[in-house]
Amino acid sequence: MITVELVKLVRRPRVWVSIGLLCLLPIIVAIFISSTKIAPPPGQGGAFLSAVLSNGSLYPAAAMAMVVPLFLPIAVAVLAGDAVAGEATTGMLRYLLIRPVGRTRLLVAKLISLTAFVLLAVVMVLATSWLTGRLLFGNAPVVQTGITSLSGTVLTPEQIALRLAASLGYITISMLGVAAIALFLSTVTDSPLGATLGALATLVGSELLVTLGAAASISPYLPTRYWLAWVDFFRVPILWRDIERGVALQAVYVLVFLGAAWANFMTKDVKS
Repeated sequence: MITVELVKLVRRPRVWVSIGLLCLLPIIVAIFISSTKIAPPPGQGGAFLSAVLSNGSLYPAAAMAMVVPLFLPIAVAVLAGDAVAGEATTGMLRYLLIRPVGRTRLLVAKLISLTAFVLLAVVMVLATSWLTGRLLFGNAPVVQTGITSLSGTVLTPEQIALRLAASLGYITISMLGVAAIALFLSTVTDSPLGATLGALATLVGSELLVTLGAAASISPYLPTRYWLAWVDFFRVPILWRDIERGVALQAVYVLVFLGAAWANFMTKDVKS
């Protein structure tokens, strides 16, 4: 069943369209910055953008800072919202469950498929933005002197590669919370659009509350609170506090909403 879901993932045109759009945004931003030689001042704009003119190898990190807060969650919500509701609407779910496939196994396979999508999307963004950074901003200064971290310490290209890999894992875990929420809503309704909009409304509301001082008491428990904590991998030493809290928080959201999805999927007729 896992193999079936992964094959369905790579055969869906919308998957590749979504990934293409995610990769396109950093490319467009890089073209504007390289042609004008004007980058946002430090502390303004996306993380790392102020340094990419002199350090092209930092552009993958800058690209992640662009897609993670909004565009990647939208893509995950769309795919997860369609996971059950879309197949129920088209009648495909009925034929899947006629076969000797347990519903628990089916849900797990869909979550693994969503995880594979996040990994594929982020890897493609990293790869295309790395090539873009080298082509448009150059790489010679990095080879000679290394890359300056957010703490002012010089990091070698090897250290940057390891921290990008760690960021990839953290971002994947962060997006699993989105996937679990949308997957739960996908078992509640037969409308993929309704499930997607419900998940996006949850995330938008979370983002608004995170920035609201009056909501400071609940801010640490909101799903989007620690999404950008991966930036702390690029400090020396690495600041683990928010990273650890972010991983723990997403684990709770995945367990709660995946459990709710399982309970609803096991007891409700979603084969209409």
